[in-house]
Amino acid sequence: MNKKVILIILTLAVFALIGFFSYNYIMHGGARNLATEETNFTVTSESITAEFLADIEAANKKYLENAVAIKGKITAINGKEVILDNAIICSFKDQDLSIKKEQIVTVKGRIVGYDDLMDELKLDQCFIIKN
Repeated sequence: MNKKVILIILTLAVFALIGFFSYNYIMHGGARNLATEETNFTVTSESITAEFLADIEAANKKYLENAVAIKGKITAINGKEVILDNAIICSFKDQDLSIKKEQIVTVKGRIVGYDDLMDELKLDQCFIIKN
């Protein structure tokens, strides 16, 4: 084999490896098991909302991508989404039929962002840890 063919094969192999690892990172990189992960913060819905309203950048640095337990009252249930105190949107993996509107619960989830236009905090991978 000449050097040109070997170089082409090596280049294709490098691109194939980069593609494989990129695909795995995108598809599986953000998945965490919050049930076994330690809770970084335990707060009430009012206190965490007030922190984001006061200083979004500082609150993002403190809470973003962290496992947080938030206590609040369920104000709406929309399929797999539960809204606490009209300000915190919790996305559940599976719908929890045991919870009811107006119930006080503690939800554990990962904070994924704050929408300052709607004044809503968004969590994913949520589940109820206390009723």
